[in-house]
Amino acid sequence: MDGGQILLSYIKVWVILLLLSATFPNSKLAAKNTEQDKKRKLAAENSGISIDCGADEDYTDRNTGISYKTDKDFISTGKNKVVAPEYDLTTLYYGKMVNSLRIFPEGERNCYTLKPIQGKNQNYYVRAFFRYGNYDSKNQTQIKFDLYIGVNYWATVEETFENKYWINYDIIHYSVTDTIYVCLVNTGFGVPFISGLDLLFMNDSSYRSMNGSLLRRVQADLGGEVSLGTIRYPDDVYARIWQLDVNLTDSVSNISTEAITNIDIQGSDNRCRLPVEVLRTAVQPRNGLKSLSYTYTSPYKENFTPEFLVFFHFAEIEQIAGGKLREFTITLNGLKYGLFTLEYLKPLTIGPYKLQDQEGLVRFSIDASSDLPPILNAFEIFELLPLHDSPTNQTDVDAIMAIKKAYKIDRVDWQGDPCLPRITTWTGLQCNNDNPPRIISLNLSSSQLSGNIDVSLLSLTTIQSLDLSNNELTGTVPEAFAQLPHLTILYLSRNKLTGAVPYSLKEKSKSRQLQLSLDGNLDLCKIDTCEKKQGSFPVPVIASVISVSVLLLLSIITIFWRLKRGRLNVSLSSSVGLSLSLKSKNQPFTYTEIVSITNNFQTIIGEGGFGKVYLGNLNDGRQVAVKLLSQSSRQGYKEFLAEKIAQIC
Repeated sequence: MDGGQILLSYIKVWVILLLLSATFPNSKLAAKNTEQDKKRKLAAENSGISIDCGADEDYTDRNTGISYKTDKDFISTGKNKVVAPEYDLTTLYYGKMVNSLRIFPEGERNCYTLKPIQGKNQNYYVRAFFRYGNYDSKNQTQIKFDLYIGVNYWATVEETFENKYWINYDIIHYSVTDTIYVCLVNTGFGVPFISGLDLLFMNDSSYRSMNGSLLRRVQADLGGEVSLGTIRYPDDVYARIWQLDVNLTDSVSNISTEAITNIDIQGSDNRCRLPVEVLRTAVQPRNGLKSLSYTYTSPYKENFTPEFLVFFHFAEIEQIAGGKLREFTITLNGLKYGLFTLEYLKPLTIGPYKLQDQEGLVRFSIDASSDLPPILNAFEIFELLPLHDSPTNQTDVDAIMAIKKAYKIDRVDWQGDPCLPRITTWTGLQCNNDNPPRIISLNLSSSQLSGNIDVSLLSLTTIQSLDLSNNELTGTVPEAFAQLPHLTILYLSRNKLTGAVPYSLKEKSKSRQLQLSLDGNLDLCKIDTCEKKQGSFPVPVIASVISVSVLLLLSIITIFWRLKRGRLNVSLSSSVGLSLSLKSKNQPFTYTEIVSITNNFQTIIGEGGFGKVYLGNLNDGRQVAVKLLSQSSRQGYKEFLAEKIAQIC
C-alpha cells in the first residue's frame, strides 16, 4: 500500500470521526431544547410547591385543587407521624394535610431545601403549617422551637395538645439565592415538627420589598361567615388563608352579593390578584354611622421600631340609584389620604402604605365624604422583617455542597446554609464574621473519605485550615493547594496518597508558611530526588486546550509527511471533495479549572517531548486535550509556547 492510499484511509477515518463529533453536539442540543421546553411548560402550569410533610404519597386535594407532594425530595431527616385519632379532622379547605406531620427528634437544625424554577431575585409566598395533634399521646402542654427562612429568624412556633386545630405562619420572602431553606431549630422545649409547607411564586406582585421579608399580620376578608374562622379559595393564585373573624371597632352590617359573577378581577386595579369571592362581600357602618375603624397591635416587642405595609381592597357591589357614587377618605396613623371614589363592580386596591410606629400599632379609619356610608371588602397588614444576615458566599456554598456530594457525607447537621445561623453551623466547619460569611476551616478527619482529593476543595479560596487526615484518600497531592493564599494548615496524614509531594508545598512548609502533615502515606514520595510517578501533577503547569478534531487532523498530516517526506503533495479539498472549516480557541484557564476539566488528570491520551496530554471535558460538553509541560521535559518553556501557538493559530 503506497503513501497515497494510506493517506486516503486515514482521511476516511478522520471524516467519520468528524461527522460523529458533529452529530453528538446536535443530539445534545436537541435533548437540551426538549428539556427546556418541558421546563417552560412546567413553569407555565405550576408556579409553586405544596408539601404535605407527613404524607406517604403525592395527591391532589379535590376541594382546593392543590397538588401536594411528599417531602422525600426536600429533606432527608425526620420521621412521619399522624395525629391521635381524637384529633383527626375533616376540613373543607385544608384536606388531610393537617392530620399528618413530620417530627425531627435528631439534630439541632433540620431544613427543607426548596429550589423554585424561577430562581433567585424573586418574590415568593411561603407558608408553614404546624399541628401537634397529640401524635405522641403525651399531652404536652408546651412545645416551642424556632423557624428560620434562609439564614434569618422568621418566628417562634408554640403548640400544645389543647389546641385542637393548627397554626400557620406566612411570609413574603425576597430570595437572593436560587435555593430557599426553611429550617426548624430545636431550642430545648420539645421535638420540632411541621405539617405542611407552601412556596408560591409572586410574579410582578405589589407585595414586594427588597429590603426584607414581609410577615403577614392580618389578612381580613370582611362580610363573610364569621363562624368559619378562616377560609381559602380555589381560584386564589396565592392560596391565601383569609381571616373571616376580624372585627372592626365600629358596629357593622354585612353586605353580600353572591349572585354577582362579573366583577372585573382581571383589570389593572386588582394588583394583588384577589379572588372574586373576597370582593363579593363587604362591611359598612351600622345605620346612621359614617366611618369604619380598626386598630392592630404587633404581638412582638422588638428593640427597633416596626415598619408596616397596609393594603385596602374595595369593590362597589351595590347598585346605587340616581347615579350617586360612594366617596371616602382614609386616615392611617393620623395621616389622611384621599378622596377615593368607587365604581360599580370595579375593584380598587389602595396602598401599600408604609408606616412606622414605636408602639407597633396600626390604626385606620375610613370616613364617608358623600351621603353614602363607606364600605370595606378586605384589608391586609404586613410587617417588615429585616434580613440582617446574608447567606454564605455562593462560591463557598457551591464548593462545600460539591464536597458533600463527592464524599457522600451524611451528617444530620449538614443541612441548610453552612455558616448561618451561627448557633447551628455545620460540624467540622468554621466561618469568619464577614457578611456574607466565608468558610475558613474544614475538618474532615476520620470521616471515612475515599477516592482522590476532590478538586472542589481548591475553590475554598479563603480557607486557612484543612484537615483530611485519617481517611482512605488515594491519588496525588494537588499542587494547587500552594496557590490558596490563606492556607496555613494542611493535614493529609494517614491516607493512601501516592506520587511526589509538590515542590511548592515543600517550600512553603520549609519556610514555615504552611504547617504540612503527610505522615502515614506509605507510597508518598517526600524527597526532592524521587521520580515522578504516574498521576502526579507536573510543574510548572502550562495548559493548552485543543479541539480533538484538530489533533486528529494534525496526526494524519504528520504521518503522511513522514511517509512521503515531502514527495507527495495532496490537497484535501481536491482529493476528497471536502471543504472543512475547523475553529479552535486559545482560551486561558486557571489551574483549579484545569484540574476540574481533566477530572484530576485522570485519563492520559498521549505523551510527547513536553509532557503528557490529558482528556478533558468542558462545561458545554466539548471534549478537549490538555497538554502540560513536564518539569523533566528536555525542551524549554519557549519551545512549548511556540508549539502551542503553532497548533492553535
